Amino acid sequence: MIEQPKRDSFEPSESDTSKPGDLLSSINCPEDLRKIPLDRLPELCEEIREFLIKNLSQNPGHFGSSMGAVDIIVALHYVFNTPRDRIVWDVGHQAYAHKLLTGRRDAFKSLRKYEGLSGFPNPLESKYDTFISGHAGNSISAALGMAIADSKTPGEEDRKTVALIGDASIGNGLAFEGLNNASNNPNNLLIILNDNDMSIDDNVGALHRYLSDLTTSSGYNRMRMKVYNKFRKRGWIGDKGKGLVLRFNNSIKALISKQQNIFEGLNIRYFGPFDGNDVKKVVKVLTEIKDMKGPRILHLSTKKGKGFITAEENPQAWHAPGKFNPSTGEKISQKGNIAWQDVFGKTLVEIAKENDKVCGITAAMHSGTSMSAMLESFPSQTFDVGISEGHAVTFAGGLAAAGKKPFVAIYSSFLQRAYDNIIHDVAIQGLPVVFCIDRAGIVGEDGVTHHGLFDISYLRNIPGMTVASPMDAPTLRNLMKTAELTSSPFAIRYPRGKSEATSLESELKSIPIGEGRKVFTSKASSPKKAAILSVGPIGQDAIKVASRLEEENLQCDVYDMIWVKPLDTKLLDKIATEYDCLFSVEDGVVSGGFGSAVLEYLSSNRISTPLTRLGVPDEWVAHGSVERLKSDCGFDADGIYKSVKESL
Repeated sequence: MIEQPKRDSFEPSESDTSKPGDLLSSINCPEDLRKIPLDRLPELCEEIREFLIKNLSQNPGHFGSSMGAVDIIVALHYVFNTPRDRIVWDVGHQAYAHKLLTGRRDAFKSLRKYEGLSGFPNPLESKYDTFISGHAGNSISAALGMAIADSKTPGEEDRKTVALIGDASIGNGLAFEGLNNASNNPNNLLIILNDNDMSIDDNVGALHRYLSDLTTSSGYNRMRMKVYNKFRKRGWIGDKGKGLVLRFNNSIKALISKQQNIFEGLNIRYFGPFDGNDVKKVVKVLTEIKDMKGPRILHLSTKKGKGFITAEENPQAWHAPGKFNPSTGEKISQKGNIAWQDVFGKTLVEIAKENDKVCGITAAMHSGTSMSAMLESFPSQTFDVGISEGHAVTFAGGLAAAGKKPFVAIYSSFLQRAYDNIIHDVAIQGLPVVFCIDRAGIVGEDGVTHHGLFDISYLRNIPGMTVASPMDAPTLRNLMKTAELTSSPFAIRYPRGKSEATSLESELKSIPIGEGRKVFTSKASSPKKAAILSVGPIGQDAIKVASRLEEENLQCDVYDMIWVKPLDTKLLDKIATEYDCLFSVEDGVVSGGFGSAVLEYLSSNRISTPLTRLGVPDEWVAHGSVERLKSDCGFDADGIYKSVKESL
């Protein structure tokens, strides 16, 4: 099993040089937190932020959102009886303070490292992590399921469930589906909207403060319930009219406060917005509303990067900044080869300069995919649709149907969410949408929810879909040019990290679809001959392996197949007759992947040359360095070498 086992506690993987403050060091579980006087909670929040700055400056992670959510997290564990009361996280970028307060402080140095703490909440890691968290939008649906299950379980009816979702995540379609269902089913779910983008400056007047305090006070709500019960007893209102009264109440609040929000049309009580970085205020509000019946939304406004001025001033750049100087805020940059995403971004701009039909689309990741280059050069042809991958694909289909040439850049693991859209809205119609699949393969420290392992297997079985993966930067550029000139769906996958290129001076040209190439010819003369068939940058490792075997006078040649679909069957026929054994290597799941495509072809044509498939086995892969995880899966250079040598 590659995924790390469930464990009750973690030991730090190395000595922690950044010691927690007095309050933080006294907290080993939320029960310890609840012993701290309310007036000292702001002091605790400052200690947590200092701890995060010291640690994350040297061991990078998701910085801005975790800094902004500290006060909310402290308040949640202070008011609710966790872990019996559940907190369900959306994405989990902001959950680092949660880890510190739930017994993982001393192990925080191991965050995102091999066999260390996950960068996201994961039930395998802690009983305080109630649901898997990595992709946006799932918290409301999952928390609603828990809340309704508790309401139907004797002895669990008083259990509380809270969904914590960010303002970006709530724009996801799944979140809206959860909201709609929450308004139509009896439940006591509390949804907290952590809004770290919208200003609350317009809502700090005396009337707003009075209205906010009134609507969350126990006195107001006792009076409100008493009036409702009298109306109900006299037959003036029934269950069907309850939603009407709630919407009328929301309308009156909107009239008085001169503000409206998207929740007012739902049968869900709305509170806020409040300052989510005022921990004492958040505790007060949560205390007042936690025992209310029915679904509720609490709107809290926070500042991303709170407590670190550089991050506050430029929150987007400090989402996951890498290493930085905690004193100056200066980022510690790593110079070197060009990142794969930058090869994509700069090449797309080149193509767009020659073709005004080219459009760029991304789902809230324009900097992460380097679609930012297109946005800067061609803003009217570039679209960031937010965390809405399904919409991004269908939107691209609409653009293509109207004569445009859309390039959709989405991480592999996120594109999984748009599978039906790919089939129904693009592939069936044969629309010329180009899917530029970033972070394909093992991504490393972000772990199990972010590895891009399934795109080959879930795309190659779609009729009319072309699937390719470049071994090097020039090939990526040429694949993009080829895709521009192709009138059907086209997918190009490439990994996270650096390419082999130091410049982008290669000629931009179209290449024949479905033609692979031989990239290493061994000069050895062993009795048996092997051939490695690779797709993607893993071919670089294959060449190293073949060169190593050549030094031992073992003959192994390497073919960069480039195309998963269509396969270069002409080349396969030739290879199958010239070699004694074949090896397919891919940075993705073996089941249904590139090797499976080769095996299917050999079997269908009754070719008996043995094929060994190397890649990710049928197990979940945890977090750690890319090199270590590939080694665990058996397809790093050493793993490939061992497999091939055993057959020669």
